[in-house]
Amino acid sequence: MKIDMVDSKVQLASSSRIAHYFVDESGDGVLFNAKGQVLVGQPGGAMGHFIMGLLEADDPVALSLDLEQLRADLKADPYFKNVPSFQPERGKTAVAFHAKDDLPEVRREVFKLLLRHSVKFYAEVRDMRAVLSYVRERNGRNGTYRYHPNELYDSSVARLFKNRLHQYESCRVCYAVRGSSDRTKSFADSLVLARDRFAKQWDKQVTTAIEVTAAQPVQQAGLQAVDYMLWALQRHYARQESRFLEMVWDKVSLIHAVDETDKAPYGVYYSKTKPLVGAALKNKVGI
Repeated sequence: MKIDMVDSKVQLASSSRIAHYFVDESGDGVLFNAKGQVLVGQPGGAMGHFIMGLLEADDPVALSLDLEQLRADLKADPYFKNVPSFQPERGKTAVAFHAKDDLPEVRREVFKLLLRHSVKFYAEVRDMRAVLSYVRERNGRNGTYRYHPNELYDSSVARLFKNRLHQYESCRVCYAVRGSSDRTKSFADSLVLARDRFAKQWDKQVTTAIEVTAAQPVQQAGLQAVDYMLWALQRHYARQESRFLEMVWDKVSLIHAVDETDKAPYGVYYSKTKPLVGAALKNKVGI
């Protein structure tokens, strides 16, 4: 799907380069089970944080070729000969890299590969306790309101792209398929919302041409790469295990902890000059 961005006010100066963005999420955004019972904070329940991640790759073709070569080298290594995840019929490492399924030895090699490439990682982090608090507050004001995980997904996409759509003449955005439904239009609508928010804030419009496609990670190596960055970030939040994130921190451009509102209502922005040291939530915000 293509979105034409028409400049109705001031045309922004932009590079002629094409931006290649790969988008995926960690966590499903689910708050309740089928009986309406809260899953957040319960054993075996939803993840404590929902994270929407974006990887910008300067040379996605080179990244793809290197990941394919790495996988071929690992498959040919007798060390992994009888490892279940390397059996093609399992549809795991033998087919595509997926941090959750890959062995620690494999993860290390993938992270080392990512460090050699010109990539930038951005993320929007939502504390599901804050989302739950917001939903309950909104239900108190409007009895007909019903939360759906897609609402959190779409709003996170809009936040993630708010300052990403004006920097190039053309953006190619590939997002990881979620479930069986085609949400390309909803994804594109979120990009339009991001564009409009930028325009309103700066009184400027964007002329960037945007192409949106959906794919499985096996089809786009960039999605495998962003999955690894998301895994490292989620590991930090879920298990307070930061060594993976620290290893690739040089590739992190910006992480927005939306619900760390102790000092500012818009949350906290972490970057190379302000490393991520944790996420604490006391206040509630809207989706």
